[in-house]
Amino acid sequence: MTTEEEKTLKTLETRIRQLILKFQQTKEEVEELQEEVVVKDRELLELKRQNQLLEANYANLKMAKMLEIGDTDLSSAKQRLNRLVRDVDKCIALLKAMGPDATTTL
Repeated sequence: MTTEEEKTLKTLETRIRQLILKFQQTKEEVEELQEEVVVKDRELLELKRQNQLLEANYANLKMAKMLEIGDTDLSSAKQRLNRLVRDVDKCIALLKAMGPDATTTL
């Protein structure tokens, strides 16, 4: 073998070693990234679960607020109805106080 061939062979060996080293580094990096993907997938699943719980809680709060508003409206409607009944009772009492002739003229 000539010195030129030996030099070329050594250069080839050096480059092959560099490629092997680079391959090993890349392989380790891929494994680390795959582990990171697994961790991120778990985090994503947990966040989705939390999001579903929060959406359910929000829907429950929304429903409770609607019921609360409904109860308030119901209470105010009852108060208005009671006022109307009292007004009608007052009118009836006034008509009775006017006598029997007052009711026939209406």
